[in-house]
Formats: sequence, structure tokens, C-alpha cells
Amino acid sequence: MAKQSIFGRISTLVRANINALIDQAEDPQKMLDQLVRDYTNSIADAESAIAETIGNLRLLERDHQEDVQAAAEWGNKALAASRKADELRTQGNTVDADKFDNLAKIALQRQISEENEARAIAPTIATQTEVVDKLKDGLNGMKQKLDQLKSKRSELLSRAKVAEAQTKVHDAVRSIDVLDPTSELGRFEDKVRRQEALAQGKQELAASSLDAQFTALEDVGELTEVEARLAALKTGGSTPQALPASPDAV
Repeated sequence: MAKQSIFGRISTLVRANINALIDQAEDPQKMLDQLVRDYTNSIADAESAIAETIGNLRLLERDHQEDVQAAAEWGNKALAASRKADELRTQGNTVDADKFDNLAKIALQRQISEENEARAIAPTIATQTEVVDKLKDGLNGMKQKLDQLKSKRSELLSRAKVAEAQTKVHDAVRSIDVLDPTSELGRFEDKVRRQEALAQGKQELAASSLDAQFTALEDVGELTEVEARLAALKTGGSTPQALPASPDAV
């Protein structure tokens, strides 16, 4: 059962479509790392199971060879006993001849027994040989898949590093765009213009205040003249004459 389980796992892993697994994985790198571990562990289990299967097969082959060799040896003994019986019978010694014929029969029975054992083991050897061949093929397939996985993982890691570097460059470029020196100068220029406008406004405000002060002085002059004329009236004098008009006014 254990060997069948290993054989089934080998078949499943060898048929695995790595690209499909990668496409379905949320994190291909972690999935590939796990697959590499699974394949590595399965290969180790498979090698152990195959080694045990091969060992058992070699024992069967050795037993079969021993049965074949024993059958041949008993055949030779039967032949030797039969010849000795014929020789004794030729000499007229039928008692000993019959004894050697009986030995020949016993040897032939043992030969048949060894041949039967060898014949019984043969199908098992054939089956085990086929299993070992399939296991070896499956193991080689797993090793090829493992190499493919490792190559795919290396490719993926390289692509991930390139993508990460590209992302960093893109982010750096974008940050430079955000902190564009020309845009900073533009904002500073606007600030200077606003300060200049504020200064101009203050100057205009100060000038308008000065004009107001001079206007107030003119008003004070007019009030002073009115007061003088009023004082003249109260003293009984005549109304003060207005100042002569300026020649320019004529």
C-alpha cells in the first residue's frame, strides 16, 4: 500500500501543470517555494520506496536463480543416478540398479519442485520489474519537474526584483514631479507679488491719509477767516473785505 501511495503521488506530481498552479496562486513565490519543498520531500520518499522495491526485487531474482540452479543440480543428480543404475543393471546387479533408479526418481522430484518454485516466482518478478521501471520513470519526471520549478522560481524572483526596482524608479520620478522646483518658484513668485501688492496698498493708503490732513488744514483756514469777520461785526466795524481775486482768475 505504501508503494502504491508513493506511485500515485509521483504520478500526480509529474502531471501537475506548474503554469496553471502559478496562475491560480495568490502569492506565486510562496506557492513555488511550497511546491519545491513538496517535490523535494516526495522525491526523497520515492527514492526510499523505490530502493526498497528494488531490494525486494533483487531478493526475488536471487531466489529464482537459486531455484533454477537447484533444479539444474537435481537434474544432474538424477541423470548420474540413472546412468549408475543402467551401469549396474548391465553388470547384472539389479538390486543396486533399482536403488539408484529410485535415487534418480527422488532427484527428479526435487528438480520438479525447484522448477515449480522458480515458475511461481517468475510472474512476481515480472510485475515488480515493471513497477520499478515505472517508479524510476516517475522519479526522473519528478526531478525534471523540480528543476523546472527551481528555474521558474528563479525567473519569478528575478522578475519581482526588476518590477520592484521599476516601481521605486517610478515612485521617485513621481515624487520629483510633485516637488517640481519650477512649481515651487512659481508659488514663491506669487507670494512676492502678493507682498508687493500689499506694500503698494499701504503706500496708497498712506498717501490718501496725507491728502486728508491737507484738506483738514484748508478747512481750518476757512474757519479762521469766518471767525475774524464775525469779530469785526461784533466790534461795530464793517464786514471785512474779501481778498482781491488773483490776477489769474480775471
